[in-house]
Amino acid sequence: MNAITRLFTAIALSATIAGCASYAPTKIADGVLVTDTGMTVYTFDKDIASSGKSACYGPCSTLWPAVAPGGEVSGDYGVITRDDGSKQLTYKGKPLYLFAKDKQPGDKLGDNVKDIWHVIK
Repeated sequence: MNAITRLFTAIALSATIAGCASYAPTKIADGVLVTDTGMTVYTFDKDIASSGKSACYGPCSTLWPAVAPGGEVSGDYGVITRDDGSKQLTYKGKPLYLFAKDKQPGDKLGDNVKDIWHVIK
């Protein structure tokens, strides 16, 4: 096996193992829910949790990208399928988003934007 083949085999195996592991996709930092990399997570008032759908598409999803699940989820976390077929993480039934203007961990520039985007406290 050459070095490139070994590298791709190792990457594929790591991805398979990581995909099977249960993990906490978010955590609490400074009193709000953040991703495992520390980026603030938001909810959108126009989403209806019971519908299992996001209401943020097109230009909205450029400014408010969906939080993608990174492994097996359980408890308060779930996964929905967006209209484009991609997966989105939910917390207590609400789809989760990032804010494009948040540039570093701890930024909360999206909180209360238009009184419809909120951090999870």
